[in-house]
Amino acid sequence: MTDFVLVPGMWLGGWAWDAVAAPLRSAGHSVTAVSLDLAATATLDSHTEQIAAAVWSSAALSSAAPVVLVAHSYGGFPARAAVERLGSRVSRVVYVESGPMPDGSVQADFQGPEARALAEKTVVDGLLPPPSFDPADDPALFAGLSETAPHIRAHAVPHPWSTATAALRVRSLEQPPTDLVCSTFPEEAVHEMIAAGHPYFAGLDRRDYRIHALPTGHWPMFSRPADLAALLDEIATPR
Repeated sequence: MTDFVLVPGMWLGGWAWDAVAAPLRSAGHSVTAVSLDLAATATLDSHTEQIAAAVWSSAALSSAAPVVLVAHSYGGFPARAAVERLGSRVSRVVYVESGPMPDGSVQADFQGPEARALAEKTVVDGLLPPPSFDPADDPALFAGLSETAPHIRAHAVPHPWSTATAALRVRSLEQPPTDLVCSTFPEEAVHEMIAAGHPYFAGLDRRDYRIHALPTGHWPMFSRPADLAALLDEIATPR
């Protein structure tokens, strides 16, 4: 049995993991889905503290189980910082459509200055509104969301822009064993990006990591939840 702590990306809460958490629990695992504070006053550091607290609480409930921290997209930023605080409490980290970013990384900068400027124009009272999640607007990014988009839009909320513009602060390259789940990038491309030192993976501790391809859009917990749950179960099973 594994103790999973699941961290969502921007605009989402713990509810985003419902269709993944259910089969994991049926398989005998313990699952804690984190809902990050999405008030405008939230910070990258406060999100880091929330994740660390969730891991400690989860581990306290099942101290014999290893803790596997799973983070999607933006959630990889505070998760990466939390790992440094948690030490041996986390046995493995799984980055879904994300990666262990290096010190100084800023989420809002990864799409380039033009994309950041466009996003900033939509910010209202410190909050970035959610996207449409409609595959018609971006067939690659929103792939597989045709049926679930209305549900996502009904529950998604604006995200604190300050957390996306804050610089990640980490001191050590050393990390637990790491798994990368790539959906919008082919596995071969991820290998090439790692070899080239791409910022997405520049902070990766290359001594112990694995890459898993799960082709779909950027939100596999909605588009391929059963497959993602099966992959996480496989990742957590000792080899």
